[in-house]
Order: sequence, then structure tokens, then C-alpha cells
Amino acid sequence: MKKRLPLTVIGGFLGAGKTTLLNRWLRDAKGLRMAVLVNDFGALNIDADLIAATHGDTLALTNGCVCCQIGDDLGRALVQVIESTTPFDAVVIEASGVSDPWRIAQIGMAAPELSLEGVIVLVDASVVAQQSRDSLLADTLARQVKSADLVVVNKIDLASGNALAEARAWVEATAPGTPCIQTAQSTVPLALLTGLPLQEAAPNASCHVCGHEHDHAHDDRDHDHSHSPDHGALFQTWSVQPEAIIPAAILRAWLRDMPPGVLRLKGLLRTGHGAQGDEWSEVQFAGRHGSLRKAAPPAGDARAGVVAIGLRHQLPEEALKVFFAG
Repeated sequence: MKKRLPLTVIGGFLGAGKTTLLNRWLRDAKGLRMAVLVNDFGALNIDADLIAATHGDTLALTNGCVCCQIGDDLGRALVQVIESTTPFDAVVIEASGVSDPWRIAQIGMAAPELSLEGVIVLVDASVVAQQSRDSLLADTLARQVKSADLVVVNKIDLASGNALAEARAWVEATAPGTPCIQTAQSTVPLALLTGLPLQEAAPNASCHVCGHEHDHAHDDRDHDHSHSPDHGALFQTWSVQPEAIIPAAILRAWLRDMPPGVLRLKGLLRTGHGAQGDEWSEVQFAGRHGSLRKAAPPAGDARAGVVAIGLRHQLPEEALKVFFAG
């Protein structure tokens, strides 16, 4: 059974930090071969020493990644990636600043070779509340955030306490229940939504969870920009190797009611037993959506395993332990 190619869509209004995030992920790829589809190479401003070659609408990078300029046909660009003679590990699409990321995700979902990992939407903490009050921008901003599996309130180092509090309140009111983190300079681990093994989550990623009780959102004073915010709430991972078979129906029900605090979860599990032996499934959860798909048994003596990622002190380890203990 051929593994589907993980697809992540990055959205957000102009200036929210999408390009900074893509550059960060490209620099941090570390062996992961990503195909990044963008509207404009120039906006990415990729480091010259990372570019290996240029072929028309494609940049080949020294780390094995490529950047493809979408032009007017996203579908054609995706076909080129899917049919590449050298397979990729993940696909990332940057939506334009005024587009609906979910419509782009639906185009990707139409290809059976792709598996949507999630939609990540960035907002600029320093101006999003003000922008949301502009009748010409309000609908676009709301549509983008409502499509997200994860909202990143970015540029908190440039936002006053009032602006940050208003930004967070707007996100929570516009997309209630959607996981949300706060960060500066688009510091989001590559592992969060792109299909990279979750054990590779950046240990020094510096983000806050929206609503974290120890952050500075209620401080009305302007920040001192000479130093970074306290980044004590770091990402953490949790893993387990379940011995028991977990029926697919039980897993699907659990994915629909995932304990709060899990931002990402993936794994390979035994979900049944038939005439040919154990039945295996790949489980995925990102932001708000989970999926279960039949999978081939692991090779050799490999065992079932699941890895979850969340923010430190927010990951519900006890609930995870209880469920996977059977």
C-alpha cells in the first residue's frame, strides 16, 4: 500500500509571517525532502547558499527540497510534485495573503496521492484586531482563521499588551475551540503539521499557548523590544507502544473527542485481527481533525507506536495514558 504524501497549507493575511515560516522550515528540513509551492519566489528571499539550481518555475535546494512557483495552475504544480522521479516526504502550499486556505486544501484533497495534514493560519498580533474592524478586510480575515486547524498568533514581540489581548480575543471569538499558539518570528516546529516524525519536534521552539495563565497578555504596557518574551511554555512530546488491539471504531470515536491540549498525534496501531493476521491502521490527528487509514504491518520486529505533541504543561498525558492502556 503506497503511502500518501502529507500536505500542509499555510495561510494568513499579508504580512502575517507566512514567508518567514517557510524559510524557517526550509532551513530546518534536516533530511526531509519538502516540495514548497508558492506564488512568488522573490517573496521567499531564500538564502543564496541554499539554492542549488534554477529550472524555470522550480528552485532546487541543496538540502533536497524544491520550491515550485504555482502560477495560474495549482493542480498542475501538484501533479508535477506527485509524479516527480525523486519522491518527496511532504508538500507545503503557501496560500496568497488574500485567499481562502481551505479552498486550496480542498484542491489538494482531490488528489488520492495526497493526505491533508492540516491548515495552519498565521495572524499578526500587532494589527489583526484593528484589521478585523475594517469592513473591507473583516470577511477575508475571518474566513482564513475559520479554516485553520491551528492558528498562530505571530509577532507577539511587536505587539503591545492591549493589541495582543485583543488579537487573542478576536481569534477565540472567530474560531472557538481551534487550537491557538502565540509566537514571535514564526517560530513553529516543522514537526507540528508537515508529517515529519514527531520525535524531531524542535526542543527549543519558543511559543505560548493562547490563554496561558502566565503570559503577559494582560499587561497594558508596551513591550521592551530589547529582549524576547519569556518562552517558558515549550513544546513537548509523549509516546507509547500499545500492546493491545484497539478497534478502529473506538479509535475513530476517540479522535472525534480528542482531549484538549493535543496539537498533533500520529502513529501505527493494531486495530483488528483477521484470517491473515493482525490488521494495522495509521492514525493521524492535527489541530481539529483526525483520520484512520488501513496500513501495512510494520517491517521486522517493529511494534505499534503513537507519538503526540503539545505545549509543555498543556499536553494531557494522563488522558493519553488511560486511553492507550486499553
